[in-house]
Amino acid sequence: MKEIIDRITPEHLKPLVEKVIQHQRITTDEALTLAFEADPGLLGIMADQVRQHLNKDSLWFIRNFHIEPSNLCIHRCKFCSFRSDVTENAWELSLDEIEEIVEKAAPSEEVHITGGVHPERSFDYYEQMVKLIKRLKPDLHIKAFSAVEIDDMAQSSGITTIEVLSRLKQAGLDALPGGGAEIFNQHIRSEICPDKTDADGYLRIHAEAHNLGISSNATMLYGHKETWNDRIDHLSRVRQLQDETGGLQAFIPLKFRNKNNSMANLYEQPLVEDLRLFAVSRIFLDNVQHIKAYWPMLGKDATELLLGFGVDDIDGTINDSTKIYSLAGAEDQNPMMSLDEFIAMARRHHRKAIRRNSNYEILETYP
Repeated sequence: MKEIIDRITPEHLKPLVEKVIQHQRITTDEALTLAFEADPGLLGIMADQVRQHLNKDSLWFIRNFHIEPSNLCIHRCKFCSFRSDVTENAWELSLDEIEEIVEKAAPSEEVHITGGVHPERSFDYYEQMVKLIKRLKPDLHIKAFSAVEIDDMAQSSGITTIEVLSRLKQAGLDALPGGGAEIFNQHIRSEICPDKTDADGYLRIHAEAHNLGISSNATMLYGHKETWNDRIDHLSRVRQLQDETGGLQAFIPLKFRNKNNSMANLYEQPLVEDLRLFAVSRIFLDNVQHIKAYWPMLGKDATELLLGFGVDDIDGTINDSTKIYSLAGAEDQNPMMSLDEFIAMARRHHRKAIRRNSNYEILETYP
């Protein structure tokens, strides 16, 4: 492998490439150099070296399902294809309906709950939802509510975000998803999601969760109006949060899709740029154990390609329980992936498929 790397690396990049191969932290300027000057193939090799160092030959997945309580939302994010204020396209799940979903769900380790920031529902509704699910299935890991949703619960109920998180944890919340980060650049946020929780608020809420023993993921919405400088700045703030708290389990780049939203005039980013972004993320985030490719957003074929660019986690079975990316034009309009598909994908890449729980504890290995 070293001979291949030497042969394809331009002379001026060799010291930086060697730094990565030796598992040394790179700077933001060095990350930009790689993003602009390294060939995608070289980036893939480097990212794969980092992946192997952190995760060996594991390919992680989980049996999970989603609950999206409502698509009514007070925010008007321009990239969103999920939100609706038209009665015939809107839904609002009652606690009885959520109970039915949980009772009928296929065997799962995790339920993922996110939705619109509802204009009227109280914090009590969400607190009771968590209690209900934990009562129905005590062993089911509840990953629920983005930082944006947590922020709104606090504002609407007149309490702090720390108190919201503490009460949700007491009710049975296990982790936060990473949604709501979008891109941290405030100028771009003011264009695409102007009234949403800002970057500082997002990072603060995740830090508060970590300090309470609630783990989380972090995300980045890419491929719209941001530049590489914005991306690296975003990654740098994620890395700093992890240095401070250690509570992030995975980083998930989320690709902008341009169907059924106010940014449909923008072209979607080509696949080669997806590969480059995932690779640079894996190389730069030396303190985040897992890089996840969210296959319902990327499509199964692109997800498989990304296994060679630093990805070690491809999320879960989903079982056609999410509409967020299918409404935005993702390839899989009814997203679900079987156990056999996960295992076959892993074997094609000489990986061990590992079914995990939400804490990345091994439940079953498929060599």
